[in-house]
Amino acid sequence: MNKKKSTNKIVALLLLAPALIVMLGAFVLPMAYIFMLSFQQDNVSFTFENYTSLLKDPYYYEIMWRTIKISLMTVISCLLLGYPVAMYMAKATPKMRGFITFLIISPHLISVVIRNFGWVVILGQKGFVNNTLMKLGVIDEPLRLLYNELGVVIGLTDSLIVYMILGIATSLYTIDQSLYKASGILGASAARSFFSVTLPLSLPGIIAGTTLVFSLSMSSFVTPALMGGTSVKVMPVIAYEKIMATLDWSLGAALSFILLACTLGLVTLFTKLVETKRYKEVFSS
Repeated sequence: MNKKKSTNKIVALLLLAPALIVMLGAFVLPMAYIFMLSFQQDNVSFTFENYTSLLKDPYYYEIMWRTIKISLMTVISCLLLGYPVAMYMAKATPKMRGFITFLIISPHLISVVIRNFGWVVILGQKGFVNNTLMKLGVIDEPLRLLYNELGVVIGLTDSLIVYMILGIATSLYTIDQSLYKASGILGASAARSFFSVTLPLSLPGIIAGTTLVFSLSMSSFVTPALMGGTSVKVMPVIAYEKIMATLDWSLGAALSFILLACTLGLVTLFTKLVETKRYKEVFSS
């Protein structure tokens, strides 16, 4: 019996070996090298100077806060726009559900750079939105929809809403339809059924979608660079500029790990708060 278990373990390790090698070579080792690089400065092999200089500068606190704010705004917009779509998918027929899933995923077969340039054409001062509003007499002069935080949020929402929709829809698929019948028999209205049945049971999907959207928003570079321009600086853009423009690899590496630590900390805090609240609700009931 023990021999069979050991054989199964060896087989499992052999099956996992290719994926582990790829992860080690493409992710773990480069991250370890960048982490070590963040502690080097001016030929000094180990120093905290990069981190202390960043933490003492109010400029980087402002950049970090802007990055967090844009990420939170993206999460909220994805949640508000994605939840109704996920609910419709949950109530649709399997054929229609597959068609909607195709419509949601198909834009992501195109490069994010091309999609962002498409938004530049649509939201520019002489773009489709401003031209239409001016022809209708709604506005007298073009609105500034690009190269600000609003433009970045629009671009990130377009790129990341798919994760929110699919995460929520996955939770909605598992809800027993008899619960809605039971709530109706007990006299609950459609709104009461939503807040008492649908919303609580879809919370795992909301948490998953929120975590993915927030994490990807915090680390997004292409969309803030193209749709934010020089007026909207976020942490990934600043880290890129430090590495590629000023060739300060050590400071750029330190910025990257500060961003990583902040993202992991906020996501962990959010997850713990939600899980604690859910535990208390279940325990009290």
